[in-house]
Amino acid sequence: MWLLYAVGSAVFAGITSILAKCGIRKTDSTVATAIRTIVVLFFSWLMVLLVHSQNQIAEISGKTFLFLILSGLATGASWLCYFRALQLGDINKVVPIDKSSTVLTILLAFVFLHEKVGVSNAIGVVVIAIGTFLMIEKKDVGQKTETGKSWLFYAIGSAVFASLTSILGKVGISGVESNLGTAIRTCVVLVMAWGMVFVTGKQHTLRDIPKNELGFICLSGLATGGSWLCYYRALQDGLASVVVPIDKLSILVTIAFSYFVFHEKLTRKSGVGLTMVVAGTMAMLIP
Repeated sequence: MWLLYAVGSAVFAGITSILAKCGIRKTDSTVATAIRTIVVLFFSWLMVLLVHSQNQIAEISGKTFLFLILSGLATGASWLCYFRALQLGDINKVVPIDKSSTVLTILLAFVFLHEKVGVSNAIGVVVIAIGTFLMIEKKDVGQKTETGKSWLFYAIGSAVFASLTSILGKVGISGVESNLGTAIRTCVVLVMAWGMVFVTGKQHTLRDIPKNELGFICLSGLATGGSWLCYYRALQDGLASVVVPIDKLSILVTIAFSYFVFHEKLTRKSGVGLTMVVAGTMAMLIP
């Protein structure tokens, strides 16, 4: 069952990127992230109530709480970087860099979680890394001069924090029901996201958000909630070094939608890179 949850996570995550991109054309990315977190928080706690896991809160150990909080902080940082990168750059450029967190996550899982890395896993890591490199080496055709390369730094930050999220999340949900763990982490992300809104003084922009963009932001929040619930359920039962690569296949969904919605096309070089990323991920599933 964890394999089905991992696939579900990938589908919802792919849809999330497209909906979010539609919601931050005029809306500040930090404000959009904060609003999305409210939707995710509502969705995640609703699932907690449906499965009746709220009674387990008192049983959560201090160590588990600590790792859930750290995972939530890493998630918040990853979100803020990712959606800022999406606002400044093309989806076809940002998403591959964000998905490169797969390689770092696998290495961290080997070092800290002592998960075994076989020959097929090692080959998969190398192929994914090369494929990601080919995809992010796309030329900046039509890139606005005022944004420069800033989107690249935000995208890299998103990948690094996403890797830490996976590892910390794996440890954090080892002693708690996955829906409850997701809900607790979301509370941390909510505080962090709105804290960034007020620290940067962007709360006054809330009244200027176009209604259509607000709708897309809320829909992206629902998609994120669905992705999270599937992802952490899969992470709870499966190996992080296998679940994470499957989740990153959301890049296929994202690129497909970006072609039809934003008319963003892959170059031949990027197409080869995408093929390698998928092939490397498939190699990770070989025992």
